[in-house]
Amino acid sequence: MSGQVVACSPQEIGSLFLFEKLSPEQLGRLCSQGRVELFQPGPVYTEGDPATCFFVMIEGTVVLSRRVGGDDVEVTRTSQPGVYAGAMQAYLGDRVRQVYNNSMRVTEPTRFFVLPADLFADVMREWFPMAVHLLEGLFFGSKNTQAMIGQRERLLALGSLSAGLTHELNNPAAAAVRATSTLRERVAKMRHKLAVITEGPFSRDTLARLIEIQERTAERVAKAPALSPLEASDREDLLTDWLEDHGVGHAWQVAPTFVQAGLDVDWLEQVAAVVDEDILPNAVGWLNYTIETELLMNEIEDSTTRISHLVDAAKQYSQLDRAPYRVVDVHELLDSTLLMLSGKFDPGIRVVKEYDRTLPPVPAYPAELNQVWTNLVDNAVSAIRSAGGEGTLTVRTARDHERLLVEFRDTGTGVPPEIKDRIFDPFFTTKPVGEGTGLGLDISWRIVVDKHHGTLRVESVPGDTRFQVLLPLTAATPDEEPA
Repeated sequence: MSGQVVACSPQEIGSLFLFEKLSPEQLGRLCSQGRVELFQPGPVYTEGDPATCFFVMIEGTVVLSRRVGGDDVEVTRTSQPGVYAGAMQAYLGDRVRQVYNNSMRVTEPTRFFVLPADLFADVMREWFPMAVHLLEGLFFGSKNTQAMIGQRERLLALGSLSAGLTHELNNPAAAAVRATSTLRERVAKMRHKLAVITEGPFSRDTLARLIEIQERTAERVAKAPALSPLEASDREDLLTDWLEDHGVGHAWQVAPTFVQAGLDVDWLEQVAAVVDEDILPNAVGWLNYTIETELLMNEIEDSTTRISHLVDAAKQYSQLDRAPYRVVDVHELLDSTLLMLSGKFDPGIRVVKEYDRTLPPVPAYPAELNQVWTNLVDNAVSAIRSAGGEGTLTVRTARDHERLLVEFRDTGTGVPPEIKDRIFDPFFTTKPVGEGTGLGLDISWRIVVDKHHGTLRVESVPGDTRFQVLLPLTAATPDEEPA
C-alpha cells in the first residue's frame, strides 16, 4: 500500500531519536533521497512480502503483528515518534532473504519517513561502516550460535534418550538371558524324568495317554487365567495338600508352578488316573518341568517382544527411515516418545493417555514434532519432581475446530505469572544450572509456530499446567526452517 507523499523537513526528521545525531548535510541527503508519506488507516506492508522500504514513524499510531497459523497476532502497538520497522536488515544485502518479518498497519492517519531499502543500505555502509561490520558480526554470529546451541540441545536430548533406551533394553535382554539359561537346565531335567518313566513297566497306551496330558498341560499354560493373590494362595494350599497326600515330594515348591499354569486338583486327578501310584511322583515332576519350560518360553517371548517394541519405538521416534514431511498419526508419535522417555518417569509419576482416536492424520514433520513432545514431557516431569515427585502427566488429543489439539497437563508446581511471558524466550530457564539450556521451549515454539503454522500456548496454575499444541488439519506447503 502506498501513502500520499508530503513535504520532507530535515528539521522534523532530525528531531527523531534515530536521526538526532546526524549533521544538517546528512539530514538534507535523507530528505532528498527519501520521502515522507501519509498513510490512512489500514495496512502498510504484509509479512513475507519483499522488504523494499525502511519506515520511521513521525506521528500517528502503528501496529505490528506476526502470522501465527491462520491468525495475525499483534506484537506491538505504539504512538511513540521515531519507532522504525521494515527493511531493517537491508545492509546485509543478498546474504539473507530480504522480506518483511512482520505486518504493519496504522489505526489513524500516520506519517512516516520512508527510505528505499537500497538507499538505506548505502547510507548505513557509508556513514556507519564500523557499525555495519559489528551488526553483521552480531547477526551472523547469533545465527551460528543459535544453530550450534540448538544442535547441542538435540545432542543432550539424544544422550538422555540413549541412556534411557539402553536401560529399557537391558531389562528384557537380561530377563531373556536368564530365562534361556534356566530353560536349558529344565529341558535337561525333563529328559532325565522321561528316561526314568520310559524305563518303567508301562504299556504303550499308558505312555501315549501321559504324553497327551503333557500336550494338554502345555496348552493350558497359554490360557492360564489371571488370579488375585488371595485366589492364588487358596489354590496353592489345595494343590499342596493333594500332592502331599499322593506322595509327591517338595509339594510346596511344585504347587505355585501348577497354579501359575492354571492347573487345579481335577487336572491332577486325571494324571493320577493314567499312571500307577508308584510312578505318580515322577509323572508329576515331568509335568512340572513341562510347565516350567512353557513359562520360560513365554518369558523369553515377552522379553524379545519388548525389545522389538523398543526398537520400533526408537525408529518411530527418530523417523530416520521416513520422509521428513508427510501425513502422520500423532498418536503413534506420542506413544513412541512416551516409550522412549519411560525411563525418566519416577515411580510416583502416573502417565494417563486421553486420546481421541477419531482424529485424522495431519501433515507434519514427525521427527521434529517428536522433539516438541520430548521437550514438553521433560518439562512436565521436572515440574512434578519439584512438587514432591508424585503427580500425574496427562497427554490428551482432541479436535479444536479445524485444528488438532495435543495437550500435556501436569500436576506440578506450575509456571509463575511473572515469568509466563518469558518461558518461550531463548536461553530462559527455571531449571538448576546444568539441567537445562533454556532452548527447549524456544525450539518447540519455532517448530510448531514457524514450521507447522500452528500454535503453542500455556495455561498454568499450581497443580494444573497445560501446554497446548494446535496443528492445522489441512496440508500446506512445507516451509524451510526459519532463519
